[in-house]
Amino acid sequence: MTDLILGVETSCDETAAAVVAGGKKICSNIIASQIDIHEKFGGVVPEIASRKHLEAVNFIIAQALAEAGCTFQDLAAIAVTHGPGLVGALLVGVNTAKTLAYALGKPLVAVNHVLAHVAANYLVHDIDFPAVCLVVSGGHTSLLYLQARGEAEFLGATRDDAAGEAFDKIARVLQLGYPGGPVIDKIAREGNPDAFPFPRAFSGQDDVFEFSFSGLKSAVINTIHNLQQKGKTVPVADVAAGFQAAVVDILVEKTCLAAKVKGTKNVLLAGGVAANSRLRVALEEALAKEERKLFLPPPALCTDNAAMVAAAGWDLYQRQEFAGLDLNAVPVLDIGSQK
Repeated sequence: MTDLILGVETSCDETAAAVVAGGKKICSNIIASQIDIHEKFGGVVPEIASRKHLEAVNFIIAQALAEAGCTFQDLAAIAVTHGPGLVGALLVGVNTAKTLAYALGKPLVAVNHVLAHVAANYLVHDIDFPAVCLVVSGGHTSLLYLQARGEAEFLGATRDDAAGEAFDKIARVLQLGYPGGPVIDKIAREGNPDAFPFPRAFSGQDDVFEFSFSGLKSAVINTIHNLQQKGKTVPVADVAAGFQAAVVDILVEKTCLAAKVKGTKNVLLAGGVAANSRLRVALEEALAKEERKLFLPPPALCTDNAAMVAAAGWDLYQRQEFAGLDLNAVPVLDIGSQK
């Protein structure tokens, strides 16, 4: 029996397909990014994203199979992200996967996008469970307790903006371009993180696993506007450094708290913001002081990709948790929902 899973990912602005063997070995991982298209708008335009997925998805899947050196007949199953995400974008991937599953007579596996980010770690690490995982991206900031591979318990999430969403908004106000995460990470290295003492929501609350970045976002924007209204030059690097420090501090604090409360020695980091250099260093150092170990994917597997979808799909395939051809896109999907 074959162990190859085809993963399909179209939840936002990356059209991706990958072939993964045994939930671990990446045979191919093809990504078509739309950043250049959405950059002029300062963020993702859902309608444009959906149309670009339609144009690219068949070509990307064909390229993934060719690079893996396999055919559709060699696959064990088709795994696809069905939520959360942009509904129009998700529908492209879901309908493509359903069509393939029906035509090929292959099992269809429905993957939760957040849990796919977690699974990116399984492609590069052997994890001893239980563990705590921080998933932090443009659309999600969540803490999970992992009892085993593919089994997650929700601990807490952001009450408003996700961390990555806040990065994009502040970068836009500072006129740094899109996406905001990488550019703020870069320019913050030149600034003083203590120049602006921006707020840290829920800091010091030892019974709260939740986050809030809306107030921080407003505080940074108000600071920028006040400086501009007074005719002063905005110290972009200092503002970026102060903002990033506030985000990272609270992410690190809450992740360490979750690991302590759950008594876990292993902590995972996942999602697009997991590529942030300050977060990676700060979290590893904080956990090391508590004799805990951090596992995190390389930056290329932090952002949306289909290898992580295939890896998450492997776990469901092993448990024979298959989806029907009535599968639909679910733009708001609970952490505990895979199908």
